[in-house]
Amino acid sequence: MKVTAIKGFSDIFPGEVETWQAVEAKARQVFTAYHFAEIRIPILEKTELFSRSIGETTDIVEKEMYTFEDRDSRAGESAEATRLTLRPEGTACVVRAYVESEMYKVEPVRKLYYMGAMFRRERPQKGRMRQFHQIGAEALGRADPFIDAEILLLLSDYFTALGLTEPTLQINSLGCAECRPQYRETLLAFLRQRHESLCGNCQRRIERNPLRALDCKEPGCIHATKEAPAILDSLCAGCREHFAAVQRLLRETHVRFALNPRMVRGLDYYCRTTFEWTTTQLGSQSAVAAGGRYDGLVEELGGPSIPGVGFALGVERLTMLLRAQGNGAAAAPLLYIVWIGERARDWAFPVVHRLRREGLTVEMEGETRSMKSQMRRADKLGARLVLIVGGDELDKGKALLRDMASKQQEEIDLAKIVAELISRKAG
Repeated sequence: MKVTAIKGFSDIFPGEVETWQAVEAKARQVFTAYHFAEIRIPILEKTELFSRSIGETTDIVEKEMYTFEDRDSRAGESAEATRLTLRPEGTACVVRAYVESEMYKVEPVRKLYYMGAMFRRERPQKGRMRQFHQIGAEALGRADPFIDAEILLLLSDYFTALGLTEPTLQINSLGCAECRPQYRETLLAFLRQRHESLCGNCQRRIERNPLRALDCKEPGCIHATKEAPAILDSLCAGCREHFAAVQRLLRETHVRFALNPRMVRGLDYYCRTTFEWTTTQLGSQSAVAAGGRYDGLVEELGGPSIPGVGFALGVERLTMLLRAQGNGAAAAPLLYIVWIGERARDWAFPVVHRLRREGLTVEMEGETRSMKSQMRRADKLGARLVLIVGGDELDKGKALLRDMASKQQEEIDLAKIVAELISRKAG
């Protein structure tokens, strides 16, 4: 019987993986320019990390996490302490590492980024898998609006560097511990009047967390909350000033955005600035990157009162968007050597090795094939250049180098082939 992959867990094949590599390489380049350093976090964490940070009434914690008992648990440990979860998101993991290592004692401001797989048991669909990948960044130790704007500028520069014309930015403010309780009561009163129109999940959760209803994707809840009071009307003076500064900084740096007062995000730790970068090209899975400020999370996880702001972007959705816009990276050799006769093959093999050691992508056949067959193979692989070598070329010390795009050919000195190709790659 053939063994198949688990539903919602996908292989990433050659032809796709090159786009992933380009996305990751460009992220490292742009994030480094903003002085973010990479951190690598475990795939497995204690379940309580996510229930405490994300929120027990969120869909992620209630329905979507891959959680199991640790079979190596010790006698006397609580049930909660022995439960482990495949990470459903990265922010809580980064903050846990930040607190546990006491990074804040060495440097009060830390800017970190991560890449890797996340896991949620959702219904697999386009742009939403059970194993999915994120690239995220977290700035810890700064409460000023300039770092909020900097995070958004980083994402804007990153999308530009990838050659994307989408996604577009939506922003909101969720207030703080001073003003959100008042808004919560206002919203709760509104929702109680429409209790029967809400889905079962929202009916069950509104007393504990009424903001979740604004994040619900059920058509009935969307309609019932259409006229819900906007949190922007309930912000305290400090939050209004902070949010106004973020908007001003975005305008000054020519980053376009739209206000979305309904955006509350799906995680409980957010406060003040929240945002999403969305696209119209991926159907219902419109969010490509999202995040916001989480000033109480470090303290919630056992650290001091240190503010934070960050985001995560979905790599699957980003690569889909790149391919939709024709910006996918294709793997193709710089050079394909077409050889005719065993003598030419024996000459080509060590030359290919030397070129590869210089960082050039080179391909050649090992088995005897016709020149026509080898040329078809070179064209199929998308080789930029083809070197045609046979016994006559070896005797003369010169061979034909063909540009596959322009179809132009030139004679090249075989003794200088390595230097010549290195020069062309640099050019």
